Amino acid sequence: MRLICTLMFLTFAGLSVSACGNSTPAPSASEHAHDDHDGHDQDDHGDEDDHTGHDDHDGGEEEHSDHVELSPEAAREAGIVVAEAEIRVVSQSLSLPAELRFDADRVASVSPLVSGRIERLSAGEGDTVSRGDTLATIASRELADLKAEYLAAATTETLARQALTREETLFADRITSEADLETARAAFAAARAEREGVENKLHAVGVSDAELARLDEALDGSLATTRLRAPIGGVIARRSATLGATVSADDPGAPALFTIVDDSVLWADIAVYKEDAAAVSPGVPVRLMTNTGTLLAAGEIALVLPSFDETSRTVTARMFVDNADRGLRPGQFVKAEIETGGGAQAVMVPAGAIVQVEGRTVVFVPADDGFEPRPITPGRRIGAQTAIQSGLEAGERYVTEGAFTLKAQLEKDAFGDDHDH
Repeated sequence: MRLICTLMFLTFAGLSVSACGNSTPAPSASEHAHDDHDGHDQDDHGDEDDHTGHDDHDGGEEEHSDHVELSPEAAREAGIVVAEAEIRVVSQSLSLPAELRFDADRVASVSPLVSGRIERLSAGEGDTVSRGDTLATIASRELADLKAEYLAAATTETLARQALTREETLFADRITSEADLETARAAFAAARAEREGVENKLHAVGVSDAELARLDEALDGSLATTRLRAPIGGVIARRSATLGATVSADDPGAPALFTIVDDSVLWADIAVYKEDAAAVSPGVPVRLMTNTGTLLAAGEIALVLPSFDETSRTVTARMFVDNADRGLRPGQFVKAEIETGGGAQAVMVPAGAIVQVEGRTVVFVPADDGFEPRPITPGRRIGAQTAIQSGLEAGERYVTEGAFTLKAQLEKDAFGDDHDH
């Protein structure tokens, strides 16, 4: 048996690879003569033939080596860079756009509860008001009718109570019948129900119990007036009310007469991009900065809204901002510096050092005469770096640049071996 070895040179970034195949023709006399002429070289090749034949007999086809042979000089020419793996803090400062907004729970729209005409305005845009302050005075015929109806119902109830008391006395003295007593009781119950019904209507339009108690002492003409009061303290951000204008309580499309905002606390709505969403969660520290780097406020993420905006493809993370000194203004755009990672430590490698080889996630590490892929388990990616959960320890050397070059050569070698077989 004689082995005929055919050398195939595959050149990639200065790399040469050889592949051998077997042949079994019977040797001729001229070939023996030529072999004798070669002398010592033939003996050396004969040893290699014996070894190769033994391998073919034991294992059949030669398996492809998961290895790239490359000299240091060729590696440098191919742009391969090797470094030691290092442990770093798994944290990153994300710089994201944010907008300051009014706290929706601290905004009040003030509209009339009864129809009428504005007789007096007591506050304007930019004014600071406290809860309960009068914003405007409205003259309302509807309110006057309700108050008059209440006074009549209250009088009827009083008279019915007096009649019931008298009937109870007469019945005790056996002067009146039980039927007359029950009639008086029914009349009193009806009068009380009537008064309570009108009272509830007045409460619905903002009339308090204290005002009701003073209705019978009200001055002429005062029954028709009502005061529009501030439901919260804050600044009047908008006023649509004008003196003498007619207002309606039955028009749901009418604008609010006053809009009051409490800007002592604001929302900072942060636009978080899809790739950063996993790193932003409630409790993560945040600093609000101007474009020039001036610190405006510091705090933490209070909540993250559950869905992405269809237009911007961002999710909103919200921070509550203390603005007691009124130094920040709603509508202002700022930068949010978000610290992520929590200070944990891990081996970090450039994301480009990680490649896929035959379905495995690997990094390349130096071998005796080249490089070989090392399976790893990647962790979280932060910017251009990826944490390694397992497979590469701190201090081990690995390929930081050129992993795709080595992957391509490895796949090319595998293709060449498959083709020979």
